[in-house]
Amino acid sequence: MESVVNAAHAHGITTLTLDSPANRNALSATLVGELRAALAAAGADPQARAVVLTHTGGTFCAGADLASPCDPADFLALLREITDLPKPVVARVTGHVRAGGLGLLGVCDLAAAGPGSTYAFTETHLGLVPAVISAPLLPRLDPRAAARYFLTAEPFDAAEAVRIGLLTLHAQDVDAALAPVLAGLGKAGPEALAETKRLVTAPVREALARDGAALAELSARVFGSAEAREGLTARFERRDPSWAR
Repeated sequence: MESVVNAAHAHGITTLTLDSPANRNALSATLVGELRAALAAAGADPQARAVVLTHTGGTFCAGADLASPCDPADFLALLREITDLPKPVVARVTGHVRAGGLGLLGVCDLAAAGPGSTYAFTETHLGLVPAVISAPLLPRLDPRAAARYFLTAEPFDAAEAVRIGLLTLHAQDVDAALAPVLAGLGKAGPEALAETKRLVTAPVREALARDGAALAELSARVFGSAEAREGLTARFERRDPSWAR
């Protein structure tokens, strides 16, 4: 089988590319496993100063692979490993992000998007709960905005994502906008960079350590509920679920 996470190395930057466009880079067991392995390799590479996480296709990550979802505990482990990585992780987004994909943005240290990207916490429309991803996101997001978008599943654009704290920046040319960011990381001392990352990620790491296991259990329980089965069936059948008004 071809890899769904590809790694490249240049100028002290390891770029990890989610490359499963057929399912919109959804969080399958395979993708989560390969991404965890690639991050571990980048963390152990003395030549890598930072990691860029990007994607192929028009979607950065569509959230859980509904046909073959990963174990919530494995997804939780991935999120914790990104926050614990001793090197900054920078998300580069040029497409859409949905549900669990927003959790990946939440644990990245910096996140930049190009034009046309959109965002939505789609879980409630499927009878699901944004459980595990709430741990890294609630410490970062504007509380009123988090309540609105978690509850309503409304889509929003990159400018709004910056305003509420989901993204660091957005620009017409995301690579040009990221150039000074990556240059700054390249000039930083590796040990100083690691310790500074620990400072700025403290609230996210604390939330994941405190609440992660319970949230993973909640996610698994809700995913097996009758309401979720109806929501997922409706999605596959391209109809509204029975509760929709």
